[in-house]
Amino acid sequence: MINIREIDHVVLRCKDLDRMLAFYRDVLCCPLESSQPGLIQLRAGRSLVDLVPASGPVGGRNMDHLCLRVEPFDAAAITLHLEAHGVVPGEVLQRSGADGEGPSMYIHDPEGNLVELKGP
Repeated sequence: MINIREIDHVVLRCKDLDRMLAFYRDVLCCPLESSQPGLIQLRAGRSLVDLVPASGPVGGRNMDHLCLRVEPFDAAAITLHLEAHGVVPGEVLQRSGADGEGPSMYIHDPEGNLVELKGP
């Protein structure tokens, strides 16, 4: 039997590693966990977001969306923070997640990946 508790990590293939690092570190406040040639790991709560260079064209979508649990979820403060970094937040709606229904909003990272920010 496999007991899934939470997202462990998500790997994103990136055309511009520096821009993606700045987005996840500075805009979404994910601290740098480790870095080595070809791999940057950022802490997202108890999970990791791994950034690796794209070897060739990224073409097409390699992921539907990444959902990051945000707690506390202060929609107004989150919106102000995102807008200060030039990110356009989506509408806050009640959506289902690992712990049931809760507020969430969608945003896009610099390479077009859809990121859901979800509260409890």
